[in-house]
Amino acid sequence: MSTSPELDPLDPYESARRAEAAGHGAETRGEYPTTEPITMVPLEDEDDRIFYPESGIYQTPDEPGREPQFLHPWDQAEIHRHARIPHLGHLGVLLVLAVFGWMGAGLLGLAAVHYRLFGISTIQRAMTDVHYTLGSMIALYLITFGGSLIVFPLLWNRTFFDGIQWNGTAAVRVRWRLFGAAFVCFVFALFNGWLMPGPDNTPIDQIFRAPGAAWLLFVFGVTAAPFFEELLFRGFLLPALCTAFDWTREKTTDEPAIPLDATGHPQWSMVSMSIASILTSIPFALMHAEQTGYSLGPFLLLVCVSMVLCWARLSTRSLAASVFVHASYNGLLFSFMLLGTEGFRHLDKM
Repeated sequence: MSTSPELDPLDPYESARRAEAAGHGAETRGEYPTTEPITMVPLEDEDDRIFYPESGIYQTPDEPGREPQFLHPWDQAEIHRHARIPHLGHLGVLLVLAVFGWMGAGLLGLAAVHYRLFGISTIQRAMTDVHYTLGSMIALYLITFGGSLIVFPLLWNRTFFDGIQWNGTAAVRVRWRLFGAAFVCFVFALFNGWLMPGPDNTPIDQIFRAPGAAWLLFVFGVTAAPFFEELLFRGFLLPALCTAFDWTREKTTDEPAIPLDATGHPQWSMVSMSIASILTSIPFALMHAEQTGYSLGPFLLLVCVSMVLCWARLSTRSLAASVFVHASYNGLLFSFMLLGTEGFRHLDKM
């Protein structure tokens, strides 16, 4: 009967340590005898990590042909870090936060009217004043965004920008290609306005003609609007629809589960990305329909622009990429208007 202590079957490097202690020459008694040195693979080497769909994690295998064993119950938390996010439930959470943001923006608006900010003393005038309309939207965005920075890291076990796949480095790397996409959208907008012009004196035209409104809209249109609109539509809605479609396909067919990339994000199918892009573009265009008098030409234009934004988001796996395209497109439109109206001094030429 051997007097050597029994090897731990869950420790893949036990036999290697004993072989090293014995000078790599003598046979080691126990469950795993060895007569030559064993190369120990460091866990931090990502090239040797394998994805196991059953557990949803990347990990170095314990032994060839054997999947890793969980040493402790709390190791199961690794699965949650690689959950498919954001999904439709997270989109619902965002909408709940937006309701609180809308309530907070309303209270701030009432307080501003009470103190006659910008000389406005009635709710009716506040609803048509550009300072109040833009201020309310910014308040809604900021309150919702602040709540998201608190709630979603708790749900995802990762930072907010990691969860929405911000990936600014990827956007910077292909910035000229993204600007080219924005320029194509701008040229298409010019042709759309010539072939299918919208009605005159739309709500957005009336806002532009208010004193000082054009410059406020310029700044808002290339900063806050692209970021927060992309956060809603391409940061939450688009990936949630992609995941929902692939998840439904998994449950109704014999298709394999959605694989995850090295960062734990789903690698959606081409069909799911195509359908989700269309379903995302329709509400995106409808959100702006009131500003353009519900005319068909601008609606179709916005659907096409949204499809390009979805392509930028999905092809680069970067929300920052679609924000950059959106801001560049708005900037080109405003710059064209700026030149055509001689610095917004002759808005009748719009």
